[in-house]
Amino acid sequence: MNPEELRERTTQFAHRCVKLGLALPDEILGNHIKRQLIRCATSVASNYRAACLAQSKAHFASKLSIVVEEADECTFWMEFSVRENMVSEKRVAPLLSEAQELTAIFVAARKTTKDRSREFKSDLDSAPIINNP
Repeated sequence: MNPEELRERTTQFAHRCVKLGLALPDEILGNHIKRQLIRCATSVASNYRAACLAQSKAHFASKLSIVVEEADECTFWMEFSVRENMVSEKRVAPLLSEAQELTAIFVAARKTTKDRSREFKSDLDSAPIINNP
């Protein structure tokens, strides 16, 4: 999956989570979960976009860490809403699966980025020093 496809996937995920959030009951707990789910789902999409514009590998990895946390938080709020009987497990299942898949994708991407940064640093550390006269 290329960055543009992943950008679209995270955006669609955010839209689907907003729709789920808006379908939650209009009462104290429902409104709380609605706000939290919408906040973390839109953060997945917006922080992935920011990661794509990162100026360094460290910044990219940092933004991916935020995406991982927010995608996992989406999983939490969906599971919580099912346990509170605010939405059926059947209705949430495809979106919950998407949240878990996105979390796994971004965990792997962050690991790859960090591993490559370590390899590059290791290569630099072992490079011979050249003295120019």
